[in-house]
Amino acid sequence: MTELALPDLAATEAFAAKLAGLAVPGDAILLHGPLGAGKSALARAFIREAAGDPALEVPSPTYTLVQTYRTKRGVVHHLDLWRLEGENSVLELGWDELVQDIVLVEWPERLGRLSPAGALDIALRIYEGDSRLASISGWEDRL
Repeated sequence: MTELALPDLAATEAFAAKLAGLAVPGDAILLHGPLGAGKSALARAFIREAAGDPALEVPSPTYTLVQTYRTKRGVVHHLDLWRLEGENSVLELGWDELVQDIVLVEWPERLGRLSPAGALDIALRIYEGDSRLASISGWEDRL
């Protein structure tokens, strides 16, 4: 596991842009952390970079559960599983099809045994003010 200091939103966005340049269809990026830790900010920056559009509107999928984007890196699905109860609810979203593309998953704890092997796990913690600490595991051959 690697730890990365993200002193401000710009650092989080730069990290997300780097990840977007490395992601390929079939990749899963699992975003862990409490409310306000920066999961949505990281996902938003990733999607904007992957799409090549810094002004792209990227709403949180809190209520829609899944937002889908066609990007230069392939199709990206941004999921927020906060409101789901268990693996069956995830399967009902079409999980088996979604994971063929790039998936960014907030609250991946809800995946249970569906959590993809080879996923990039990022646990964000609020450090001080706007700074975050990211604990990263996975993608050792790419990062």
